Amino acid sequence: MSQFSRKSILLVEDNRDDEELTLMALRENRLLNEIHVARDGAEALDFLLARGMYAHRNPADTPNVVLLDLKLPKLSGLDVLQRMRAHHRLKLVPVIVLTTSLEERDIFTSYDLGANSYIRKPVDFGNFLEAVRQLSLYWLVLNEAPRIV
Repeated sequence: MSQFSRKSILLVEDNRDDEELTLMALRENRLLNEIHVARDGAEALDFLLARGMYAHRNPADTPNVVLLDLKLPKLSGLDVLQRMRAHHRLKLVPVIVLTTSLEERDIFTSYDLGANSYIRKPVDFGNFLEAVRQLSLYWLVLNEAPRIV
């Protein structure tokens, strides 16, 4: 697999305020990772599969982690997760569900479909900042992911 010079993140978020909050939290934690943003489920899959407006991308350059909201237009986060896990090149990419939903059904289904973690977005910015710091430290620094070929 071709690797980005830095570990990269795909943020899949349709809410502009939540997107900005997440990007701000990543910057506050001094993450220098390349961050790509997809604003709906269809765009996320286009990015991951290097098709549509992302056809110019090398499909082997998969992000090191996907931060995935569940409530998305066009294709839900659960649909994105299911399709990722069915694809040979994407099935092992770490997916962190980052959502406001505390529905037991969403938590169960996310894990059943292969999510690596389920995090509820904290309302308080300080708590959110700390959650993103810990998430980033673990998934981008400490975690050893398999090499995908």
